[in-house]
Amino acid sequence: MGEFTLELNEDQKQVRDWLHGFAADVMRPAAAEWDEREETPWPIIQEAAKLGIYSLDFYAQQFFDPTGLGIPMAMEELFWGDAGIALSIVGTGLAAVGVLANGTEEQIGTWVPQMYGDANDVKVAAFCSSEPDAGSDVASMRTRAVYDEAKDEWVLNGTKTWATNGGIADVHVVVAVVDPELGSKGHASFIVPPRTPGLSQGQKFQKHGIRASHTAEVVLEDVRVPGSCLLGGKDKLDERLARAREKAKSGGERVKNAAMATFEASRPAVGAMAVGTARAAYEVALDYARTRVQFGRPIIENQGVAFQLADMATQIDAARLLVWRASWMATAGKPFTNAEGSMSKLYASEVAKSVTAQAIQILGGNGYTREYPVERMHRDAAIYTIFEGTSEIQRMVISRALAT
Repeated sequence: MGEFTLELNEDQKQVRDWLHGFAADVMRPAAAEWDEREETPWPIIQEAAKLGIYSLDFYAQQFFDPTGLGIPMAMEELFWGDAGIALSIVGTGLAAVGVLANGTEEQIGTWVPQMYGDANDVKVAAFCSSEPDAGSDVASMRTRAVYDEAKDEWVLNGTKTWATNGGIADVHVVVAVVDPELGSKGHASFIVPPRTPGLSQGQKFQKHGIRASHTAEVVLEDVRVPGSCLLGGKDKLDERLARAREKAKSGGERVKNAAMATFEASRPAVGAMAVGTARAAYEVALDYARTRVQFGRPIIENQGVAFQLADMATQIDAARLLVWRASWMATAGKPFTNAEGSMSKLYASEVAKSVTAQAIQILGGNGYTREYPVERMHRDAAIYTIFEGTSEIQRMVISRALAT
């Protein structure tokens, strides 16, 4: 268990500075172009792969950092660079977390490396949970997985939506219903290997923000995957379903489903992404306020502007501290008794929205134009209160935790 500290060690500082340099020198100069193109920035992902940033080894090193701060530190720096490009670089990580949270050691060793490829042949992966009629309401999921015992295969049918890298991914991780009577407890996760017949890309979404990240529907039509592609294996699934049935009869404790296990593990990381975007907008606004002269003096000397910046800086620090606490707790094996993971995601997401809006206000008319990056940052920030559990869902999770 890593000792809790608010100071990065020398190794962490070196990684932070390395990522910051990549974000400043490679991502930021290209951010406006890829936002306008609304395409996956493959050249930048490949550059990240060449440097070792887009790789299983890098994320494993950060994931297993004993302090728990490796992942949030990395997310903050990359999303400080640009949220859309950063999500293209880290989007594969959600699918990888899905395998790490639910898979066997053999499945982890087989599939996670294939999600990244290498610097000469970059791959991406997609985690597919949301559906057109089942976003936050996971109990309404309709995608079905039926076991064909004779062939030891699972047959998947349904439509997934809002999937980062959906349809262009080499490996898809799909959450499906295996026992409809158990609601959200009757779900399981499956690997869909590359070039599996029946999987296709549906609608690609044109989005308000994070435009450099590919988001699309994934259509599954009689998709057959080997039994070995059920994450965790069938024996473990049967045991879990049996427990869920017994607890449903007795009204016992809840059993976590596959999608929620993935989201719980990733919520502090999403909070760190939001902190990165908020910090980026704050720094632009601070620099502008120091150099923009009105009525004979820099506008930061006006109390109305200075107090806004003070609030922004305070909120960003508070959000980071919540993220770091939740990340440390997760690494230390401490339960989120009061939904600390959801707290970090909720607060950091709301801070990103408010800080980016305040940045536009400080820049005035300039902030509303695409000549300055804060309007893009504001558009990007809107997603944090929506994906991987809306702010309303986070509040529900927190309130339920407090009530028990």
